[in-house]
Amino acid sequence: MPLFGTKRDQRKHYVNIREKYDLRHELGAGAFSKVILAESKTRQGLLVAIKCIDKKLVKGKEESMQNEINVLSRLRHPNIVRLIETFEDKSNYYLLLPIYDFRRVTGGELFDRIVAKGSYSERDASNLIRQVLDAVNYLHMNDIVHRDIKPENLLYQSPDPDSKIMISDFGLSKSVESDVMATACGTPGYVAPEVLAQQPYGKAVDVWSIGVIAYILLCGYPPFYDENDINLFAQIMRGEYEFDSPYWDEISESAKDFISHLMCVDPDHRYTCKEALAHPWISGDTASKKDIYTSVSEKLKKLTVRQQWKKAYHATAAVRMLQQLRISRDEAHVIDNRQKNPPHAVDDSQLTTDSSKSNNETDQLKIVESDVKLKSPAT
Repeated sequence: MPLFGTKRDQRKHYVNIREKYDLRHELGAGAFSKVILAESKTRQGLLVAIKCIDKKLVKGKEESMQNEINVLSRLRHPNIVRLIETFEDKSNYYLLLPIYDFRRVTGGELFDRIVAKGSYSERDASNLIRQVLDAVNYLHMNDIVHRDIKPENLLYQSPDPDSKIMISDFGLSKSVESDVMATACGTPGYVAPEVLAQQPYGKAVDVWSIGVIAYILLCGYPPFYDENDINLFAQIMRGEYEFDSPYWDEISESAKDFISHLMCVDPDHRYTCKEALAHPWISGDTASKKDIYTSVSEKLKKLTVRQQWKKAYHATAAVRMLQQLRISRDEAHVIDNRQKNPPHAVDDSQLTTDSSKSNNETDQLKIVESDVKLKSPAT
C-alpha cells in the first residue's frame, strides 16, 4: 500500500515510531527532514537510520516522494541503497534505511575519500566505476533509469577504506515501459547531450553521466566547465572535451578509450552498461597501477570547494534557458567559447559565490539523504 494516501482515503494507519524504535540522536538535518539514529525495540541490536520528513514542508510533493519509495522498495542490489520500511503519523513520514556513511550528503565525500587516501591509481578509479556500472546495469535490466547519476549521489557503505560504493537518491528515477522518455531532468555538468537538446532519451543518459564521473576521477576536474551556463550547455551538446596535456599524459590509452565510448554524443553509438562492464579497463588489467594521487588530489580539492557553494539545479532550468535563446544541438557551435577558462585553470578567485544563480523554483526534493547535511561527529 502506498505510503502517501489519496484524498479519497478516509482512514490512515498511523504508527507511533517510538513504540517500535528507541530514537537515540540526530545524525543530521536538512530543509525537509532530519535523520535520526535508532535501535529496534523488537530486534535487539538492530540499528537503523530513520529519515523523518515533515509533512507540512513537502505538501504537494507527495508524488515525487512516492516515486522514489516505489523504486527503492523493489530494488535489491549490493551497491544500491535499500529501503527497509516506511511509516507515517500525523506530522511526519518515516523512511527506515540501513546505516551507511551518510557524510556523503555534504557533496564531496567521494572526492574527500580520494584526497585522504594518500595514494591513488587508475585501478582504484576503475574499481569505483565498476561498482557504479554494475548497479546501474541492474537498474537498466529492471527497466529503471536513474537520470541523476553524479558524485553527490554516491555514498560509502561505511567509513572503512575498502568500503563499497552505494547509489542513492532515486527521486528522479523512472520506470520505463518503452525505450524513450522526454522529461528533462538531471544535473548540469553530468546531464547527457540529448536531454539538453530536448530530444527523446533512454537508458543511455545514465551511461553518459558515469563517463563524466570517470573523467573526473582520472584528472580531478570535469570535462565540461564554463562560468557561463549557456556555454557549458553548448559544450555538452557538442561533446566538446579533451584529454588535456599534461594532466592526461600519464593516463592509459585504455582509460581514454573507455571514457570516449561512454561520452559519445550519439546515444545510439554510446556503450551500454553491459558493454562498459566488458571493456578491458573495467574487466581486464589495462587500468594502470601507477600512483596519480599528486596530480589528481589538488584539483579534486578545488572541485569539492566549488561544489559546496554552487547549488545544483534541475535540468529543466537548462532547457528553459536554451529555449529562450533558441539554441539547438545544430546551433550550439555558433556560441563564442573563446573566452572560457579550461577546467584545470580554476583558481580561488573563481570560487566566489554568486547567489543570483540560485533558482529555488527548480530545486528538487530528494527523499533519501540528499537534502540532509550531517553534523560533525562528536569528539
